Amino acid sequence: MRRHYPEVKAAFAGAAMIVAIPAFAQSSVTLYGVVDNGIGYQSSSTTLGSISGGHSQVKMITGVWNGSRFGLKGAEDLGAGTKAIFTLEEGFNGNNGAMSTSNLMFSRQAFVGVSNVNYGSLTAGRQYESYYQLLVPYSPTTWLTGFSGAHPGDLDGFDAVYRANNTLLYMSPNLYGLKFSGSYSFAGVPGSAYQGSTWTAAIQYVQGPFGVAAGFSRINNSNVNGGAFGADTTTSNAGAQEAISAVNFGYQSARAQQRFAVAAGYTFSSEFDISATYSNVQYIPGAGSAFHDEAIWNTGGIALHWKPSVVWDFGVGYSYTRATKANGISSNASYQQVSLAEYYSLSKRTGLYALQAYQRANGQTLAPNAMGGGTQIINATATIGDGFNSSPSSSRNMVSLSVGIVHRF
Repeated sequence: MRRHYPEVKAAFAGAAMIVAIPAFAQSSVTLYGVVDNGIGYQSSSTTLGSISGGHSQVKMITGVWNGSRFGLKGAEDLGAGTKAIFTLEEGFNGNNGAMSTSNLMFSRQAFVGVSNVNYGSLTAGRQYESYYQLLVPYSPTTWLTGFSGAHPGDLDGFDAVYRANNTLLYMSPNLYGLKFSGSYSFAGVPGSAYQGSTWTAAIQYVQGPFGVAAGFSRINNSNVNGGAFGADTTTSNAGAQEAISAVNFGYQSARAQQRFAVAAGYTFSSEFDISATYSNVQYIPGAGSAFHDEAIWNTGGIALHWKPSVVWDFGVGYSYTRATKANGISSNASYQQVSLAEYYSLSKRTGLYALQAYQRANGQTLAPNAMGGGTQIINATATIGDGFNSSPSSSRNMVSLSVGIVHRF
């Protein structure tokens, strides 16, 4: 007697269908973001270049502990340890909903590339330089924030300010604690391979509780002789020049900027770690620049982080910045800054923070001469971190206080 087994037939049919369906690579896309709002006080607020008429100010602030943003990032498994990756990230003002940079839909990051566990990653688009990516683990901004903990004006680029357009960036895998990276940003100016371009290189080594990194960055003005900052310059932020403060206001017409930095850190325990940084920043003049001698700033800084419990984090930092004598200045500018930070975790994603900072400026610096063109020598004025780049103190002293709440999703 012939028997029929419908269950067996169904199983064979299902297996045949599975074999017939092509294999698709695994992929994932993540939506993420930060909303950070607070209230801030500064003891004196004025416009860039002014050395009088400053007033104390209390105002709503946003993006202090973490820059307010939303983004998409994703990866697709291509097999053999290789993935296609992308990130799209936009900054915004949490107090009024405005874009952080007008006319840029993804002002913070917009890149695509490939990564491999054995060979590293290669990415293309608007992204952070190699210099920043390998130095940032030891930056004072990690626990002191860029707002009031970055070195004056973020002159040395340790905060997330310099993003370069048209950038091709290679990042090596971790080779027994060693990582290295290089990036080149194409300005695409006709007739010149370097005009407006940016290139950086950096190396990092981590062994147990100790880590050290060094990096170099050069940003070329697309106006090859200096002068007005060209919109084709790869670090242009919708045509605007980044990180202009009371420190470098008179030197913004440089034909090139160069940065060299060394940073290191040591983790003593889960409760306590320390980091130190040194940077040398050069603004190089050209025939069209408003200054004639190379301007150099040297900065040394130290930051301590203490975590006495699961919910509390404390940070304290000190930095000293000194400019060289040049461009007719006989008393070179210097800036001493002390920063404090306290953070309380309400949950893994939400926290309350408080920041305090003081800065004292001495000596003289350059500022544009609005009346007759060129530059003029003025007294150096205080400008804490990079949160007050457009509203420095009108005097040599400045105090800032801020409190806020941050939520990450």
